[in-house]
Amino acid sequence: MSDCLGNGMPPSAFSGDGWLELAREVLDIEMEGLAAVRGQLGSGFLATLELLSACTGRVVVTGIGKSGLVARKIAATFSSTGTPAFFLHPVEGAHGDLGMIRKDDVVLALSNSGETDELNNLLPALRALGVSVVGITSGADSTLARLSDVTIEARVPREACPMNLAPTASTTAALAVGDALAVCLMRIKDFSTKDFKRVHPAGALGARLSQPVACLMHTDNLPVTPQTAPVSQALAALNTGGFGLVAVTDMAGRLAGVLTDGDVRRMLFHENGYNPTWPVSAFMTVNPRSVEATASSGQVLDLMEAQQITVLPVLAADGTLAGLVHVHDLLGKGRVRFAPE
Repeated sequence: MSDCLGNGMPPSAFSGDGWLELAREVLDIEMEGLAAVRGQLGSGFLATLELLSACTGRVVVTGIGKSGLVARKIAATFSSTGTPAFFLHPVEGAHGDLGMIRKDDVVLALSNSGETDELNNLLPALRALGVSVVGITSGADSTLARLSDVTIEARVPREACPMNLAPTASTTAALAVGDALAVCLMRIKDFSTKDFKRVHPAGALGARLSQPVACLMHTDNLPVTPQTAPVSQALAALNTGGFGLVAVTDMAGRLAGVLTDGDVRRMLFHENGYNPTWPVSAFMTVNPRSVEATASSGQVLDLMEAQQITVLPVLAADGTLAGLVHVHDLLGKGRVRFAPE
C-alpha cells in the first residue's frame, strides 16, 4: 500500500493548521457571498414569491452544469415542502421535453453568468408556451435577465476557488435563494408537519413501487391514433394528450410506435418536407421502449431513470396497448397522489 495520498502528498502533510486555515477561508468566502446576496434581495424576490404562490401548475426548475445540479436540489426541496416542482434539462427540453410544460407552470432558470447558450436558447420557446420565467443570476443585465419576466439577482463578490473560476460561492448562494423561496412558500401555504409527513412516506413509497405498474398507469382518454391515421390527427392527439407523446397502434391495437415532440420537430425540418395528410407511421418512432403491465413499478422507475424516459407505454400480454405511465405517477406526484387531499 502506498504511503502517499492520491495527490502525492504524504499523510503527515495534512496534520498541520494550514489546511484548516484554507478550509476556514473557503467558508468565510462563501459566507461573504451569502451576506452579499442577502443584501440584494428585494422586489425581484417578492415578485417571484407572488408568481409561485399563485401558480396553479408546477414549478419547472432548469439550468445546466453546476447550476443544473443546484436546480435539481431546488426542485426537490420545493416538491418536499408543498410546492410541486420538477427539473428540466435545457438540452432535453429542446428535444421534446417541452411537451411536459403547461401555460400555468412557472419556470425558474438558473445561470450565474446569465449567458449560458443552452439555457437562453430555450427561453423563447418557454415564453411562447405562455409560462412565466424567473431568472436567478448574477448578471442583472445579462441575456437571461432580459429574457425573464422577473429576475432575482444573486451576485457574489468572488468564488472560493483560488482562481476565481470554479462555481463555489455562487452555487451556494443560488442554492440558498432556492431555500429561501421554499421556506417562504411553506409559510404562505401554511405547510404543516402533517403535510410534511404526507409527502415523505418512505414506507408508503416502497409499497407503492412494489405494485404492478398496471395499478398506477393511465387508461382513460389516452393519446392514441392508428398508424394509418394522418399526421394531422396525431398532432391533435399530441396537443391535447398531456403526455408529450402519442401511442400509435396497428389494426389489432398492438403498439406500433410513438410520435413524440422530438419526432414532430424532425418531421417539420425533414429535407423532403411533410404533408399533414401522410400517415403518422411515416414519422413515428418504431419499436419504442415499453413495459408489460405486470412489471413492478420499481423496475419501471429504474428503467425510466436509466434511460431518461418520462413516459412509457404499458402493454398487455398480447402486445396491445394497456395504458401509459408517467414518472410522476410512480413517485406519487402529479395526478396520482399518496393520499386523498
